[in-house]
Amino acid sequence: MELTAGDVWVMVSAALVLLMTPGLAFFYGGLTRAKASLNMMMMSFVSIGMVGVIWVLWGFSMSGGDSVIGGLFGNPLTSFGMSDIVGTSDLIAAGFGATFAIITVALISGAVADRTKFSAWTIFVPVWVTLVYCPLAFMVWGGGLLSADGWIGSTFGEAVDFAGGTVVHINAGLAALVLVYIIGQRSDFGKIGFHKPHNIPLVMLGAALLWFGWFGFNGGAAGSAEEAGLIWVNTMVAPAAAMLAWLLVEQIRDGRPTSVGAASGVVAGLVAITPACANLSPVGSIALGLVAGAVSALAIGLKYKFGYDDALDVVGVHLVAGLIGTVGIGFLMLPTDGEGGGLFYGGGLDQLTAQVVAAVFTMVFTGVLTAVIGLAIARTIGFRISAEDEEAGVDRITHGETAYEFGPLYSGTAAADEQEKANV
Repeated sequence: MELTAGDVWVMVSAALVLLMTPGLAFFYGGLTRAKASLNMMMMSFVSIGMVGVIWVLWGFSMSGGDSVIGGLFGNPLTSFGMSDIVGTSDLIAAGFGATFAIITVALISGAVADRTKFSAWTIFVPVWVTLVYCPLAFMVWGGGLLSADGWIGSTFGEAVDFAGGTVVHINAGLAALVLVYIIGQRSDFGKIGFHKPHNIPLVMLGAALLWFGWFGFNGGAAGSAEEAGLIWVNTMVAPAAAMLAWLLVEQIRDGRPTSVGAASGVVAGLVAITPACANLSPVGSIALGLVAGAVSALAIGLKYKFGYDDALDVVGVHLVAGLIGTVGIGFLMLPTDGEGGGLFYGGGLDQLTAQVVAAVFTMVFTGVLTAVIGLAIARTIGFRISAEDEEAGVDRITHGETAYEFGPLYSGTAAADEQEKANV
């Protein structure tokens, strides 16, 4: 079978999306404390390893195989091991799908920075991807419950989610919120100056890689040159507008704009445009980005009001901006052949209803299953490191490494010092 230009584009897009997870590692690694930055990056990298293997064995089948139990998930045995699609171009699409699953679970890790057992994370990742991500991907993209032929989609209308507003961002953001309540606050949460990013250039580098990779994230499934052009421009302009809105909020609220705010605004805009990238005009994308940037900038402060320690603002950015992007389609969606469209284009409430129903269903589905998984881990092996290890730094305790060696060779707990001496 001859390799087509479309096949090549999907392969390039998959590589761009895969690059986003190391980019996320840089972004998160710079935002967290120096003594936990390697652990934070490792949580992203191990997600690549574990989800990559799971996707080949059963994840791909569960997200797109033969329907099971009324469209809840695909049969894990449909393409187990992908042996049945070797020699076909379906492998290209399968690889592209894997990169979405990888970054979705990696996004969650930022909320639980500084205090999570690495062993617990390595259990959470495969279980959550299997029981939460794959079924939701099937329900939205695989012909399941939320699709046009599924019970919810046929009853309330099919929601638009071109690249992952529900499947990726609402899913990851809600899971992060559930986990932070299960794991609890860091010991110094809420104290003045208790947490500042330790390496802001690393944050900016990570944001740049995320923005670069996002053109593949949104554009990989483009069906025509015209659609690809619209996606590309929208993926450029929505985060640009969101960044400006975030900086404006900072200027008004704090008296100065910050580089971390600029990076966070870009990510908020990217999140918001993800489900809508093929269905909004560039001007509509600017409007969506402005709303997402401003609201997310305000939303990150909610953790102090409600007491959830979302360390790197996964909830404030991904859940909030994901909801804005998903629901915003109901207002701003362009008509197709002069018909339908969002509320602002005279399309009525049909599309808005479908978007709201899909968003609410995703939050309930993800919230319940993540709570079950998280509580099971917390009550067996435990999800949280000890207070002593948290103080010493999870990098040294868990991995025997530190990101920087500026001070004395030996530091941390007595046990860690003795082990390090033995390793020298």
